[in-house]
Amino acid sequence: MATATEQNILEAQTREPGTKNAARRVRVGGKIPAVVYGAGKDSASITVDPRQVTRILNSESGHNTIFDLALEGGERTKAMIVDWQYEPIKGKLLHIDLKRIAMDKKLVVTVPIVLKGEAEGVKQQGGIMEQILREVEIECLPGDIPAHIDADVSHLVFGAVLRVADLPHSDKLKFITDADQPVAHVTTVKEEVVATPEAEAAAAATPAEPEVIKKGKQEAEGEEGAAAEKSDKGEKKEKK
Repeated sequence: MATATEQNILEAQTREPGTKNAARRVRVGGKIPAVVYGAGKDSASITVDPRQVTRILNSESGHNTIFDLALEGGERTKAMIVDWQYEPIKGKLLHIDLKRIAMDKKLVVTVPIVLKGEAEGVKQQGGIMEQILREVEIECLPGDIPAHIDADVSHLVFGAVLRVADLPHSDKLKFITDADQPVAHVTTVKEEVVATPEAEAAAAATPAEPEVIKKGKQEAEGEEGAAAEKSDKGEKKEKK
């Protein structure tokens, strides 16, 4: 079940924590700034190769991959990526956070849910499959982190809901996400009502009465008020 690849190595060099200009110089040099922490040790500022980081993030286990962090100077530790930032326009990696991992201590991680099979409600009843929950939070040892959790939906019909409690469980995994949380169900196909030319013509011919009447009434009241005001002024002039 373990998907951590022992062969994965991320090489790193120590750096002095600095300003944005210092981080920019690191990127100009072809590396990206990073921070590593955890396992009861002080945090350290390092630089890493963005190509190696991208390879890890794009692997089957993605950011849950456990790899060897090889620091220049001899330190070597198991680690995983816990946060990363991309440049919004060009999509280049800007920074990553790494966490040292103790292989004998459990972690809480989020893994994707992959739906397997064709639901009866889709095949026999003409419905569509809707996946409500795409990730689930679990607790397990680093070596037992799955790349994904497969959910069999072949038995789903209208009215049936697949929940977290229905996902495959084992003694190695503890589900943190609420067991009653819906994962997927079969729903009906929503038909789009297409208006006929006659209906469109009838709608166009129907005036928006409430709005027009309200506006007309306000205008009428305004005209009546103005007329009354003029009449009062005329009467006052005649009296004078």
